[in-house]
Amino acid sequence: MSGHEFLLPLPDLSALRAGNTGTEGVWHFRADAPGRNVLVTSLIHGNELCGAWAVKTVLEAGLRPRRGTLTLAFCNLAAFDSFDAARHDRSRYLDEDMNRVWSDEKLAAPASRESRRAAELLPWVRKADWLLDLHSMHEPCAPLSLTGMQPRNLALARDLGAPQHIIVDAGHKDGVRMRDYGRFGEMADNGTRSLLIECGYHGALESRAVATDQVARFLLASGIVDAGDLRQEWFMPKPGTQLAIQVTEPVVAQSRDFRFSEPWQGLEELEKAGTVIGWQDGRPITTPYDHCTLVMPSLRQLVPGVTVVRLAKRVA
Repeated sequence: MSGHEFLLPLPDLSALRAGNTGTEGVWHFRADAPGRNVLVTSLIHGNELCGAWAVKTVLEAGLRPRRGTLTLAFCNLAAFDSFDAARHDRSRYLDEDMNRVWSDEKLAAPASRESRRAAELLPWVRKADWLLDLHSMHEPCAPLSLTGMQPRNLALARDLGAPQHIIVDAGHKDGVRMRDYGRFGEMADNGTRSLLIECGYHGALESRAVATDQVARFLLASGIVDAGDLRQEWFMPKPGTQLAIQVTEPVVAQSRDFRFSEPWQGLEELEKAGTVIGWQDGRPITTPYDHCTLVMPSLRQLVPGVTVVRLAKRVA
């Protein structure tokens, strides 16, 4: 059960889930003029509704690219179909986290419903030059743009001007995210761009507005649409100066005996090294350096091997 009220309604995708490509949930539009191949993905996790709302908004508005291609995808529809607002964590996935399966080894021999679905989506991911992957968070927190370690993605996040907080991170030890797959994960600038946006708490109404804003900003930056093609109500006001922080290390649960020292919400900057942030099996977990920022602390998925919080420092 969630400790936070789930206010975001379930989007009706019945008229959209077939897609127009032969791959369920995938829509693809091609302009006559050349341009980038842009992919926007939602519902990698079945309880993260904000991205589905944003993709639904774009589809129902009839937006089409002027240059290049636009692909819009509802990803884990099977998990989405199991959604129950009172127990929404249960619909995050059916067998395994779909955002940990993006390696050629796993996709060549898919062994779960999530990896089989990822294999269906794989041709569209491989074709994409720019990828925007829309997510939301277990706990209330300000929106975050996750860039990976590539400087080109950090530059794009800053060009978009929102959200206010940018996270430079290397992903997770328990599997590869879609935004890090293949060409997207290469460090050299190969023309690709990929951002993962955490739009806020799963059930917050504001998460839908953040997701729509990010889609509008991303499509405009990609050059496949013009400013006049985008509805002004899709854009939120730009925040103040953006802050970029780089994840230096995760805190990974060794057992279920983990608790935080305080009800951290995320983005707290702790001034002194050695500050206790929690306990693992009775042993204190402390900050390793001054001005350490906590990123996405959560015990909602607490099992051994899961990252419960990431530690980060400011990027100049």
